[in-house]
Amino acid sequence: MRGLKDRTVLVTGGANGIGAAIARRLAQEGCAVGILDLDAATGETVVGEIKAAGGRASFARRRHHRLRRRRPRGRKSSKPPSGRLPFSSTTPAGIAPRSFLDTTPEFWRKIVAINLFGPLNVNHVVLRGMAARGFGRVVNIASDAGRVGSSGEAVYSACKGGIIAFTKTVARELVGKGVILNTLCPGPTDTAILRSFLEGPDGARIAEGLKRAIPMRRLGVPEDYPGLVAFLLSDDAAYITGQTISVSGGLTMHG
Repeated sequence: MRGLKDRTVLVTGGANGIGAAIARRLAQEGCAVGILDLDAATGETVVGEIKAAGGRASFARRRHHRLRRRRPRGRKSSKPPSGRLPFSSTTPAGIAPRSFLDTTPEFWRKIVAINLFGPLNVNHVVLRGMAARGFGRVVNIASDAGRVGSSGEAVYSACKGGIIAFTKTVARELVGKGVILNTLCPGPTDTAILRSFLEGPDGARIAEGLKRAIPMRRLGVPEDYPGLVAFLLSDDAAYITGQTISVSGGLTMHG
């Protein structure tokens, strides 16, 4: 896609699932990809795969306050860097969906730290540099749970709704500085985290119910999302900002 070659892109959560698929696709488009994740072993594996295919990538296990010192390794480019910030993780693996009335403030804090404060921290660091340079592109990953709700995931849904509102607001604030932000909302996706949700005795029934609710009659897979992310970061999307786009097989249709 136009304008992606030789751009530097930061992919947070890029070691697994949707994030890894996006990192691979952006490398194929010619970007120098920096992956941030807590899963160092898998992150390095993804970097190795990208390099073996002729792409450029590096990995760092970093917290947000160290991001200023981190830049993906690769040859110098005359093009300004883009930012791709996919916070695509759902509730932590091993935590089953539960009714809001059965949760505790301790549980809320854990979910909010990962799914709301995590994206806010990284955006705060990366957007400052973009605004100073007069150019930037960000795609924040939320969820359709943030648009229509998701039973058993009240706090998670609240976080993802917050990311949608945050992205729209910052898109308004920074449009005059050449920074574009949009939000991608995946629907139910066949990842390790979703499979952990479905390990219980009712898992097969729940999975089939999800598939029946989706007009395309299947769950999403990580490879369903990178094309849209690449488009939103490219020059082909230079007149698109503050938008929230669902990729969910038709599960949620917004007019």
